[in-house]
Amino acid sequence: MTGTDDVLLVHGGTPLEGEIRVRGAKNLVPKAMVAALLGSGPSRLRNVPDIRDVRVVRGLLQLHGVTVRPGEEPGELVLDPTHVESANVADIDAHAGSSRIPILFCGPLLHRLGHAFIPGLGGCDIGGRPIDFHFDVLRQFGATIEKRADGQYLEAPQRLRGCKIRLPYPSVGSTEQVLLTAVLAEGVTELSNAAVEPEIEDLICVLQKMGAIISMDTDRTIRITGVDRLDGYTHRALPDRLEAASWASAALATEGNIYVRGAQQRSMMTFLNTYRKVGGAFEIDDEGIRFWHPGGSLNAIHLETDVHPGFQTDWQQPLVVALTQASGLSIVHETVYESRLGFTSALNQMGAHIQLYRECLGGSDCRFGQRNFLHSAVVSGPTKLQGADLVIPDLRGGFSYLIAALAAQGTSRVHGIDLINRGYENFMEKLVELGAKVELPGSALV
Repeated sequence: MTGTDDVLLVHGGTPLEGEIRVRGAKNLVPKAMVAALLGSGPSRLRNVPDIRDVRVVRGLLQLHGVTVRPGEEPGELVLDPTHVESANVADIDAHAGSSRIPILFCGPLLHRLGHAFIPGLGGCDIGGRPIDFHFDVLRQFGATIEKRADGQYLEAPQRLRGCKIRLPYPSVGSTEQVLLTAVLAEGVTELSNAAVEPEIEDLICVLQKMGAIISMDTDRTIRITGVDRLDGYTHRALPDRLEAASWASAALATEGNIYVRGAQQRSMMTFLNTYRKVGGAFEIDDEGIRFWHPGGSLNAIHLETDVHPGFQTDWQQPLVVALTQASGLSIVHETVYESRLGFTSALNQMGAHIQLYRECLGGSDCRFGQRNFLHSAVVSGPTKLQGADLVIPDLRGGFSYLIAALAAQGTSRVHGIDLINRGYENFMEKLVELGAKVELPGSALV
């Protein structure tokens, strides 16, 4: 049950208009912070957003003896791993319960200390993200793993060794695990069927600045030649393309006009193409991208999520809200997370017409097609949305509920808004800047 401080009243029907800024990507910054553990000296990370995942990793690094302090410019962190040490198991568990990122501490801690402890992991409930593969990878590098009542205890009896690994699916987390472990392992590691998201490329840039030797081939193969020592880095994190797309979808759903300062075309090209097909308009300059609803009807589309360079699964949920306002039948085929369409039931309560199917609709067969998952959706529109009581299920689904509440007529009570803080910096302040009519219960209209 959430308290009143975790509930937001949203008075819908007002277009969002104005300017907001996105900073460093949630899917890069915490991982770059972990990478600082590998260095022999301090690192400087710039463009860091103030989000919960960053605070979780900062706390975990400090538990392990890393000094973390603000840098000279806003959004800069200085991370000094000179005195890395073991952390108390209970303290790790207390900090890590709401995040899956601690699994990525394994490789760096095995290199620095010869051992690591990983508690049970949290994260958004959007489908299977098994951690067993992480442990299988670490075993291939030479780690030993003992399952205990409070988590997993890992040891590296000798220096970890490079190996050949093929991912069954181009998982971002598994690719990050291999990169953070292989850079100081002895010999060459070859990773095939790797994830190649922009955030992965940016992590590779961080590691290369530290002294790593990493090459990426066009066939999703990454080769890492282990080195004996890494230094610190200075790096400005790439902007959060997932947050930028969320605000773009909010502009479309509310018939608004939002300038997203910091948004970059290169990492959003697939989204921009789809946005234009739906009927949204955008304008790109050197500082960001303006997104707006140009008037008239939106277009129904066929959409299939995929790993990069395909349409990202994190773009899907916010855009589906806008598709409820498109004329005709839109088909959405989710191929990355099997349970990511569950959020649509709340949209139906608000007046949307969305039907879920177990079949792979409108596109290629995917790995969920014969496994009884409701992973395809047919969205019939346009439909008028009405305010409702909403309970946020996960990060992107939560922001999608906010968009739906803003687009709806009447007032919605959105419960669990603290979850949005995991990946959206100062989202309440940004809503106010864009003219949204929102308030916390018992307070004046924000």
